[in-house]
Amino acid sequence: MRNAIKNTRTGYGSVARWLHWSIALLFLAGYCAVYYRHWFTEKETPENWTALQLHLSFGITIGVFVILRVIWTAVNDKPEPPPGKPWEHHLAGLGHFMLYFFMITMPLTGYLGTGVAVEFFKLFTVPKFEDTILFQVLVVRGLGMNFEEFESYIDFFHKRSGRYLVWVLILIHVAAAAYHHYVRRDNTLTRMLIRMNPETEQ
Repeated sequence: MRNAIKNTRTGYGSVARWLHWSIALLFLAGYCAVYYRHWFTEKETPENWTALQLHLSFGITIGVFVILRVIWTAVNDKPEPPPGKPWEHHLAGLGHFMLYFFMITMPLTGYLGTGVAVEFFKLFTVPKFEDTILFQVLVVRGLGMNFEEFESYIDFFHKRSGRYLVWVLILIHVAAAAYHHYVRRDNTLTRMLIRMNPETEQ
């Protein structure tokens, strides 16, 4: 059972798998909320505000799950990569680095550049970054910026990356998984699928 929970040299454990798919679903939910807000609601309406708050709540949840995933990855074995040429492993490593980069920076910049407090699924309130002591220390005193100046840079990265780069990386990731499963016919995809009875895995 221990190997079913933790990673091994041959596959991912159940915790890694659940974190992987939870983050994927949360990203999808966050995208759905923000696109719903822009496409189907009017500004300064209750529906617009609710969609924004859902997007922010999903973003904070993603941030927490990504921290857990980074910690879990650091303390676990890394499964051996499937057979392949050195350049394929290099590209795969670069792709995973970029995915982790955006999994970390998108929730972070989303929070830093938001000018409202987060009503976290209406359970409690997370103060906006502008109202924290860190903003005064790092941005006002450290960078000599007010929130509007700081927000313009953060928003540019968050919105442009979310609109273009992150989607491209997700599509490449999905395409690579499909290539391994249907063309190479190795276990790259199946070892990340969630099993209801992990003890029976080979």
